[in-house]
Amino acid sequence: MPGGYRSRHEWFHKTRRLAVLQQRLARVEADRAAGHVSVVRGGKQLLHKRHHLTEAGLTEAQWRQQWEVARWFLSADGESGKRWGNETIRVTGDGELSLRLPAALEHLANAPHGRYVLTGTVEFAHRGAQWADRVAANRAVAYRIHFCPDKQRWYLDAAWQRTQVPAVPLEALRAGELVGVDMNADHLAAWRLDPHGNPIGAPRTFCYDLSGGADRRDAQIRHALTRLLHWATNNAIKAIAVEDLDFTDSTTREKHGRRRRFRHVICGMPTATLRARLISMATEHAISVIAVDPAYTSKWGAQHWQKPLAVHHPQTTPHHAASVAIGRRALRHRIRCRVAPPQPHQSDVAGHRSTQAESGVQQRETTRHPGPRPRTRCMHPPGAKNAERQAAQHRSGPPTKQNSVSPSV
Repeated sequence: MPGGYRSRHEWFHKTRRLAVLQQRLARVEADRAAGHVSVVRGGKQLLHKRHHLTEAGLTEAQWRQQWEVARWFLSADGESGKRWGNETIRVTGDGELSLRLPAALEHLANAPHGRYVLTGTVEFAHRGAQWADRVAANRAVAYRIHFCPDKQRWYLDAAWQRTQVPAVPLEALRAGELVGVDMNADHLAAWRLDPHGNPIGAPRTFCYDLSGGADRRDAQIRHALTRLLHWATNNAIKAIAVEDLDFTDSTTREKHGRRRRFRHVICGMPTATLRARLISMATEHAISVIAVDPAYTSKWGAQHWQKPLAVHHPQTTPHHAASVAIGRRALRHRIRCRVAPPQPHQSDVAGHRSTQAESGVQQRETTRHPGPRPRTRCMHPPGAKNAERQAAQHRSGPPTKQNSVSPSV
């Protein structure tokens, strides 16, 4: 049950904060209904610098330059069927950039049909081949021209909609190897599994640091996912299994009470960003993503897989064991695939054993009984001990003559 608040003082401040937020929400909803929208080009951070020039280390002229640069941009959406995929901002296959001027500025054109051709050429280092294929087929490409004040350069960004990739059947993905990935607050724990659910090779860890600004956090996530996808591509793996996590409603006090550190850990896990980035980046590498139920993967993985895997791989952590559990669930195998040790009085006196049986094997989780053994003086045949007691209790007929016991007088 939730723990509530520590004191009436904390409850008072939380209640007051809730009232302030509700008042601000009502004000914003009223402005939105009246059509009053407040937009700051460049963001609130740039607006805040204007009122704190000394703390920002800027003069009014420097701040004015940043304010104006934030408005120096030109964008145009593309249209399929138009030449080179865009009529307003056109980039040819050779990198020639031209603009379609409005009617009031047509006298400044230096090319036919009211166009202005820039002297510089354009070159796309990232996904240039895909861009060339689109513009050659006259498919829609959106462009945005903007200025970077730090480098004193103009940049051209190109964007287009990704083609819908046909879904691969799950049975086809389960027929080959896959990678189980356990998402954590500061790293990705991965392990490669064969079609039978057995781990292959050593575990892998892809770390990232989520401190700093939003751009740095996004770069850290993309770098970790890039290393994961490159490792999967080098091993000819076509599927990655992840947990279908959603902590949207799990960060409130009403659910976890005063467990502040646990709620902080949950808030620090970028599950939505990781999932969106992984799907988009895996599509470019022709790798499918399988989302599985996250129930008990960490608990059962640490309970049933960490100890046997740590014998050959001492660096195995509970997160690596959880990745094995995630991969086995994606392959439709049971996570708890280990058989409990039999009691000494029921079977042979042996230590804990594990079975890596396939899902189709019958009675893979039942008690293993010993088979028939030769009768020697040092070993009794199975079932010879307490034979008269078993005969008296479980046989419908009377016991045999050699196993009968004479009553005492």
